[in-house]
Amino acid sequence: MTDDATTEQVGNGQSRELSLRLTVPEMDCPSCAQKVDKSLQRVEGIIETTLQPTTGMATVTYNPDYVAKADVVAAIENAGYEVVDDEGDSTEATGGEMAIAPPSEIWTSSRAIKTWIGAVFVTFGLLFEFVLTGQNLAIASVLNFPLTLADGAFLVAIAISGYPVIRGGYYSARNRSLDIDLLMGTAILAATGIGYFVEAATLAVLFSIAELLEDYSMDRARNSLRELMELSPDEATVRRDGEEVTVPADDVEVGETVIVRPGEKVPLDGEVIDGESAVDESPITGESVPVDKTMGDEVYAGSIAEEGYLEIDVVSAAGDSTLSRIIEMVQGAQEKKTEKEQFVDRFAGYYTPAVVALAILTAAVPPLAFGWPWQTWFIRGLTFLVIACPCAFVISTPVSVVSGITSAAKNGVLIKGGNHLEAMGEVDTIALDKTGTLTKGELTVTDVVSLGNYNETDVIRYAAGLEQRSEHPIAEAILTHTDKANVTALPEPAAFESLTGKGIRAELEGDTYYAGKPALFEELGFDLSDTHRATDGGAMTKDSITEESRDVLVDLEQEGKTVVLVGTESDLVGIVAIADEMRPGAERAVERLHELGVIHVVMLTGDNEGTARAIAEQVGVDEYRAELLPEEKVDAVEQLQAEYGDVAMVGDGINDAPALATAEVGIAMGAAGTDTALETADIALMGDDIEKLPYLYALSHKANGVIRQNIWVSLGMKAVLAIGVPLGYVSVALAVVVGDMGMSLGVTSNAMRLSRLKPDQFFES
Repeated sequence: MTDDATTEQVGNGQSRELSLRLTVPEMDCPSCAQKVDKSLQRVEGIIETTLQPTTGMATVTYNPDYVAKADVVAAIENAGYEVVDDEGDSTEATGGEMAIAPPSEIWTSSRAIKTWIGAVFVTFGLLFEFVLTGQNLAIASVLNFPLTLADGAFLVAIAISGYPVIRGGYYSARNRSLDIDLLMGTAILAATGIGYFVEAATLAVLFSIAELLEDYSMDRARNSLRELMELSPDEATVRRDGEEVTVPADDVEVGETVIVRPGEKVPLDGEVIDGESAVDESPITGESVPVDKTMGDEVYAGSIAEEGYLEIDVVSAAGDSTLSRIIEMVQGAQEKKTEKEQFVDRFAGYYTPAVVALAILTAAVPPLAFGWPWQTWFIRGLTFLVIACPCAFVISTPVSVVSGITSAAKNGVLIKGGNHLEAMGEVDTIALDKTGTLTKGELTVTDVVSLGNYNETDVIRYAAGLEQRSEHPIAEAILTHTDKANVTALPEPAAFESLTGKGIRAELEGDTYYAGKPALFEELGFDLSDTHRATDGGAMTKDSITEESRDVLVDLEQEGKTVVLVGTESDLVGIVAIADEMRPGAERAVERLHELGVIHVVMLTGDNEGTARAIAEQVGVDEYRAELLPEEKVDAVEQLQAEYGDVAMVGDGINDAPALATAEVGIAMGAAGTDTALETADIALMGDDIEKLPYLYALSHKANGVIRQNIWVSLGMKAVLAIGVPLGYVSVALAVVVGDMGMSLGVTSNAMRLSRLKPDQFFES
């Protein structure tokens, strides 16, 4: 039992609140969670419950003035589920780390042993009942009803294997939960009560085996979550008082120095302050190629130093690391139900009562109305009770969602909810931001063109003087180029102003200068479309733009470069051209998206028409929209939704936040270490690898297909069995083996296929 994430509110009229996280391994299906929830809600002082069958965890917020921790545990146990105390005496602590039930020894558990013993007695009973009939002697008599040796074996099997089922049914009845335990417990007791020992014993053993298989299937699904948790290191080597000591990672504080040697995991997020090493960041970004890390570089908890020695300055505590946030978000993602999951829950609420009613009618109406044999129709009614259990149907969606989300997380894609996984698989259009998505977002100056009687040094000097106060990536590129060109003594800007989406202006050496898009200078009165020729070698004024200068401007834009003009309200000083290198996999990613079924791929950018056209042609998108301000990107997304249907927007998660929020699915690129991107996007590609986008779409599309298969196959099998029952083709054993045991195992195995999907599968020739 763990007791963490504890918070307390006192004063200002507020009641105190404590949060208790408990491990409940046997709570492994939605109906189990529903039973626990009903039991908890009857306890005064319970404020909120969060139950996660896929992890076997229950988080309960309660008022300690009204209820004690022991009462919360007792309420869960009163629902029929054991609370596992796997840490001894629990301690109150804070933290939002992911928790999951420990692996279960399913095949050697107490339930399993009872099942195997029951199976042995059923086998003996069947042997005496149908093979060794001569040795099937009467051994007792109850109410003048003789009990044979076979009957005795069946009764022992019912008592041993059926006890856990009947016990579960008792707790279900107490909590007014019409679930599988209540149905099966009722069926076993009813069959036993009227002397149908063969059917009762067979049902008890087969259903117990089905429950064990379901537990095994859920444990397999939980394994994918455990593997994700195991990426987080437990210990760290820290330098304290001049000595290296090994301590739990949770005890390391921000600002301390940790030591990482070759082959060791980085224990916490930090910055390299000494040493260098190639680091495998695949647990975080999914990128298989190690990244070289030297002084000043960021490193993430869970990444592995392949060679070399690193000293790292810790920048976040263990619970706040990028890996911890990923794990926490994966846990939270399971709580956001898909539309299909909500449909399944609603349908199951009507399905089970309807089939139970049908079971009662089947058992009672034919004998009462038509005088048909009671035994035959009672057995058929019993069979309907088995079919009424919607287990496979109900778990079909959650196990698929868990499998898909954890598979994505291990491959560098963080999906923050099953609803987003479902939505991504149904998008018709994908809108891509240019800078940082299709391109690397690392701008460099490629051309400096002076105009009039200015020289290149003048152009760089004034441009850099203006950009000193700007935080835009273009400013960084120009200032970097200034350092390389050894241009010094930059003019100091005054009255600096950023002109959103257009450029900047400031006073330099007493005059107002501008740097920005050609559109900014057109607003200032420069006619960049006409071809007025200069009459002398003086300044390039509004009325003296040369045809040659205009051609240079057009050529640079057609080459896909971003053009920045520098000048005053009356004179142009020159042109600075800046290029952003295309991501290596951008063209192939767009091609694969088309091949996978995406109808329309669109590029949205704030760059000029020429740059946008050049990049669009190079990468192969269907359409581009250029010169968009942030709010205009929102309009563009809305237009795409009206024209093509559901839209996924891919951007950097910061500048594109409004457009990401407008789209059905917002996807952030390169989100590792970026809090804003992790929080604002629905899905985050943790690395800067656009080739993960086809993988994400294919995984989501595949997950939707698996969910549909699981739902309709489960329903279809129930329907076939239901039709066969009154015709006498379906026995109790067949209903359990096929309709419950077989389908539960089948839907889980089908869902686990998602965990085998890898990004490189979608770039094979």
